[in-house]
Amino acid sequence: MAKKRVSAIVKIQLPAGAATPAPPVGTALGPHGVQTMEFCKQYNAATESQRGSVIPVEITIFEDRSFTFVLKTSPTPVLLRQAAGLEKGATSPGKESSGTISDDQLTEIAQVKMPDLNANDLESAKRQVAGTARSMGISVK
Repeated sequence: MAKKRVSAIVKIQLPAGAATPAPPVGTALGPHGVQTMEFCKQYNAATESQRGSVIPVEITIFEDRSFTFVLKTSPTPVLLRQAAGLEKGATSPGKESSGTISDDQLTEIAQVKMPDLNANDLESAKRQVAGTARSMGISVK
């Protein structure tokens, strides 16, 4: 069997178990000729257990208009907001604090994000997550 040639790779963030063919899915996949309803069915089935969170997906589209997709972990800011119980981060992060998280919560988020980060160990992952928290105005205690 010959290898399929990749025509595009599309990355989008969608709510788990609630993807619809409307934008952003339709506008991202439509130009590549992919059946958006088929993708939505597969994505919703794969993410049904994680409803309520945002799950990024990387879709590989082949020349014959078939596709495969890989689910990623939730974005770090989403996980930080959930841990701190916030709607959004600070409007001016250097000057104001929007919330705090504990070191245990930081470690837990770093462990969840570890597969998608370019970190070699947990300490490096914690520093990356702490940097994101700092830029959102969330302090780590």
